[in-house]
Amino acid sequence: MSITLWFDPVCPFTWRTSRWVRDVAARRGEPVTWRFMSLALLNEGKDLPERLHRAHRRSLAALRVLAAAEERFGQPAVDALYTAIGHRVHDLDDDLTPDTIGAALADAGLPSDLLLAADDPGFDTLIGESHRLGQSRVGTESGSPVTAIDDGPGFFGPVVASVPAAEEADRLIDAMRLLSSVPVFSELKRERAPLS
Repeated sequence: MSITLWFDPVCPFTWRTSRWVRDVAARRGEPVTWRFMSLALLNEGKDLPERLHRAHRRSLAALRVLAAAEERFGQPAVDALYTAIGHRVHDLDDDLTPDTIGAALADAGLPSDLLLAADDPGFDTLIGESHRLGQSRVGTESGSPVTAIDDGPGFFGPVVASVPAAEEADRLIDAMRLLSSVPVFSELKRERAPLS
């Protein structure tokens, strides 16, 4: 089984989902492909509070650095850098600033010159293509994350309030795999639990 996760690094729910996916994949020896999605692109032109647009712009800068890391060092660099950024932003409550991204690059063992990509709109095409691919896999506009199992459809989520323990984590991925194999399955939703 392979798992593809489209993520925006600013999203706290996506961070928890990514840790679940990473844990399950590592224990099962299955690959994870990290793909970019952009809440800035998704919400472009929408009437949202300025603080959200500002957070999305900062996240786009982080996505550019992640894209540059992938271009030079491949998927392992995306995994390491997203892990370092997410830890600082979602676990330590740092703001997603250039200083935080720079510190995350050091944490991930990546060269500091990758930070120059934060201001390089040349990476926006790649980010946009990845974003649109994720949206097309879901089939309708959806937020972060988007998860796909093997070559199956993409799903928004799953949204997890905390990273599930091993047994629950395995049950959840098995449930997603089962749902992915049922062509007529379309959507499932329940009340969102608060982050924990």
